[in-house]
Amino acid sequence: MVPDLRIRRANDQPIRPGAYVLYWMVAARRAHANYALDRALEHARTLGLGVVVFEPLRVAYPWASTRLHQFVLDGMRDNQQAFAVPGVTYLPYLEPAPGAGAGLLEALAAAAAVVVTDDFPCFFLPRMVAAAVARLPVAVEAVDGNGLIPLRATDHAYPTAYAFRRHIQTSLQPHLFTRPVPEPFDDPLNTPQPALPAGLEPRWPDAFSWLDRGGSLASLPIDQGVAPVALRGGAVAGRARLAAFVEQRLTRYVDGRNDPVDDVTSGLSPYLHFGHVSAHEVFHRVMHSQGWLGHLPPGGRGAREGWWGVSPAAESFLDQLVTWREVGVNMCAHRADHDQYVSLPAWAQATLARHADDPREAVYTRDEFAGARTHDPLWNAAQRQLTREGRMHNYLRMLWGKKILQWSATPEDALHTMIDLNNRYALDGRDPNSYSGIFWTLGRYDRPWGPEREVFGTIRYMSSENTARKVRVKEYLARYGDSPSLF
Repeated sequence: MVPDLRIRRANDQPIRPGAYVLYWMVAARRAHANYALDRALEHARTLGLGVVVFEPLRVAYPWASTRLHQFVLDGMRDNQQAFAVPGVTYLPYLEPAPGAGAGLLEALAAAAAVVVTDDFPCFFLPRMVAAAVARLPVAVEAVDGNGLIPLRATDHAYPTAYAFRRHIQTSLQPHLFTRPVPEPFDDPLNTPQPALPAGLEPRWPDAFSWLDRGGSLASLPIDQGVAPVALRGGAVAGRARLAAFVEQRLTRYVDGRNDPVDDVTSGLSPYLHFGHVSAHEVFHRVMHSQGWLGHLPPGGRGAREGWWGVSPAAESFLDQLVTWREVGVNMCAHRADHDQYVSLPAWAQATLARHADDPREAVYTRDEFAGARTHDPLWNAAQRQLTREGRMHNYLRMLWGKKILQWSATPEDALHTMIDLNNRYALDGRDPNSYSGIFWTLGRYDRPWGPEREVFGTIRYMSSENTARKVRVKEYLARYGDSPSLF
């Protein structure tokens, strides 16, 4: 059973007689370990109906590009196979032009007994779901599968990772041992195969029919300049990535996670963002590798290490997966302005205001940043990795943000540049975790640091020179930069 705390009734309409249960898949884009899918299947079994899984991909969302579209489309191909089971009809829809998909959700919901969707607290999805729900004459439930901690298990945004970690250590246990069904179709649905409403296909052909008839991503009104990358999206690739990390790189995570050359990080953030893998699945796969028996000490002091009772490498990774990933989800759930400058801590806004008129060693335009045309070869290399691969090494991403602050006319300009570049190029952009990283460079989840400096004030400072002393950059510069000899 899906925990009640994860189910939010999105409107006041009734569950009614219908032809099927509709799962409107917008965030958890997978056929496994998915609370929203579990909820749809619960309704289907109770009502004796099949399930229609509707997975749309619009063209008019902010920063839409062939890079992001291709990653999602990879997942749709995996889902097409995964949902080819009795009692389920899968409809992937690739919108060919802005507004072309208008009316499709309503047409599907008109025949539905109940609609289930994903409760994702970030980007345009909350507004999209709210607007759609207001038009539907049937019960809609939004189901939270974002992380180990339900969105509604907290009542405020935590200001620091330490405070959130203490909360986790005192309240996680009741939620930890309830998880989405790993393979929900191992238990056959045994309900009628649902048919889509008549007349749907001519107006709204499924994604793969459209592609088979000559449609292509190159024809879509999305950013064609942000090209697809070699990394494949989808649940199959995401699960393979998870297995490789646990089996080959996890043991080296503590010592190697800050090395941009021998990168031992998980690489799972794009798959978590697009819902191709589940945080629950990642957690249980890691803990299984540790032989964990499920024992946790009572209470907690907010320490980063030692609480889980597993290896230092696994402890370090879990702090990223649970604390840092989910504190960002917590912020998005409780602050509608989480992506706005005014959401920064008061101390950070005050110190940045005091230094807003300080001279800058350089001021670059958005285009110069995007084109990696600064005077700093290490920063340029990090930006090139982002534009070429859709990712950036985690440690260098911190430096990347700090230097944008230093080289922008105002801190507000710096924030807008970071959000635009990250959301445009990064596969894991437009995500609570991305906003955590961006706003951390401006003081969120941090504290004042001395000495007070020009431009930064008491915001934590980073430099390329210090970074080069801490991590290996020569090979990184050789791969992505122009002047490896400078460090």
